[in-house]
Amino acid sequence: MTTAKTARVHLRIAAEDKELFERAGSLHEESLTEFLVESGRERAERLLADRTHFALGDADWRAFTAALDRPAEARPELARLFARPRPE
Repeated sequence: MTTAKTARVHLRIAAEDKELFERAGSLHEESLTEFLVESGRERAERLLADRTHFALGDADWRAFTAALDRPAEARPELARLFARPRPE
């Protein structure tokens, strides 16, 4: 099922950039909009990937899961920090 496209984005770009994007999109028989949306999506996913996905080797995975399984430790310094009023 395709998501309805209801949002608009208005861009001001250099004429040279527009021509470049149109030429690149035409190589894949994509409109300017299709090319820009797909390119933007690919870059956004790549930039966000290291914040949402990570890979570990076997030893690192064992150390990571062991750290997650350990009981939480009380940190009085953090409790004091979070108890302070927020600066305005």
